[in-house]
Amino acid sequence: MSAVAVARSAMNVSLRRYSRSWGLWLLLLVAPIGARFMIARDDGSGMQVAIGGHLPVMTSATLGVCLGVVVSTLLLPVAFLYLRSNVTRRNPWQVDEVSGASRAAIMLGRFAADAVVLLASLTALTAAGWLLGWQIVTGPFQPGWIALPLWLVAAPALIGLAALRQLLDARPLGRRGFGELIFFILWMSALVIPIVVSERPSSFAVNMVDYAGFVRPLVAGSPSGDNDFSIGGGEIKPGRVPLDAERGISAPGYIGSRFAWVAIAIALSALASLVYAQHSAPRRPRLAGFLARLLATGPPPPAITNAPAAPSSRSPIATLVLAEFRLVGAGRLFLYLAIVAALLGVLPDFRHFGSPAGLLLLVFGLCAQAGRSEARGLRHLTATTATPPPLRRAALVVAGTAWAILLALPAALASWSLAPILLGAATGAAAGLVAVILAMISGSAFAARMVLLILWYVYLST
Repeated sequence: MSAVAVARSAMNVSLRRYSRSWGLWLLLLVAPIGARFMIARDDGSGMQVAIGGHLPVMTSATLGVCLGVVVSTLLLPVAFLYLRSNVTRRNPWQVDEVSGASRAAIMLGRFAADAVVLLASLTALTAAGWLLGWQIVTGPFQPGWIALPLWLVAAPALIGLAALRQLLDARPLGRRGFGELIFFILWMSALVIPIVVSERPSSFAVNMVDYAGFVRPLVAGSPSGDNDFSIGGGEIKPGRVPLDAERGISAPGYIGSRFAWVAIAIALSALASLVYAQHSAPRRPRLAGFLARLLATGPPPPAITNAPAAPSSRSPIATLVLAEFRLVGAGRLFLYLAIVAALLGVLPDFRHFGSPAGLLLLVFGLCAQAGRSEARGLRHLTATTATPPPLRRAALVVAGTAWAILLALPAALASWSLAPILLGAATGAAAGLVAVILAMISGSAFAARMVLLILWYVYLST
């Protein structure tokens, strides 16, 4: 079988699996519905793309740029969440890895299917942008100038995301939670690094740094030509300023850099086949094994064969909360990191040091426990126990709140104030609630961990 036939077959199989999933239709509906909230109105509603603290005059081209910027920056985690949790997250590697088919062709076919699905969502957003533009644009309504900037900004970022998914799935570490951490770091880098070079003259090399493609349309098109812009939120001043979106996307080297990123995405998908590691039982290095034994919770106490039956707990709810508390903080590594996070709270400004450190630790602990408790194969079993699932979920939220209060206690004692404890209780309860709800919906810790990491960054930077 030729490589082209293998790639076509892999793409068709993935697309058929996508078409049978309700998640695809939800993704296609999210874009048109979300278009209303991607563009800020004068009343402050919606996501704000501001120039010098002012909203831009909403011409057709500006509308396309704003929609594209929001997709390529703020909505990339949503697209990554969909790619990692949809029906194609599990593939028949037991068959693929022993077949004679080209690994590169298989990876490219799956990459093409992911790209088609993401671009289909972008097509739905384009249609929604036309409807929105017909209602709100200032000046002539030009559907072409809405679609062109939108696709020029957002399409390369989405295609690159599909390639990153294949690259992460090619390595054992990337297939697990470490892959989500890699994406989070790369996403944050894609938002921060382009701003550093935004004041340099536009060129192909400078624009290649801007993977998300949001800097040049906003900088070159702004009246002052500087990098005074904001995306997502912030204080908005009254009045609107013109944004020359046509000049922004036609800046020297910008269009070429967007097509170059598409070529890089295809190359990364091919590279994924070269670095692909077959599924096998993990071999723990000696150093890693030593560290694992050092940080493990230790063996359980020996069983007492003649022990009488355990009596019923006098306080089942308190016992349940204590059990969830122990499971959230299982392992010596968690306890060591908890001590470090608590000591950071003694430093001045608990809100920006101790609180984010403790919350980041709780994000991983709460999501891991929520994912274990809400595993699809375990739900039917836990539903038959004396502790109903809703009570167990509430106990996990309470346990997360207790951990947050415990981590904030040194800061409260150092400042002799209840403010750190109240802040810790609020953030711990919110993190526990989000972890429980998302794990209950998705049946795993992935969605909860991804969303909470994004919310943690927002909490850290605000």
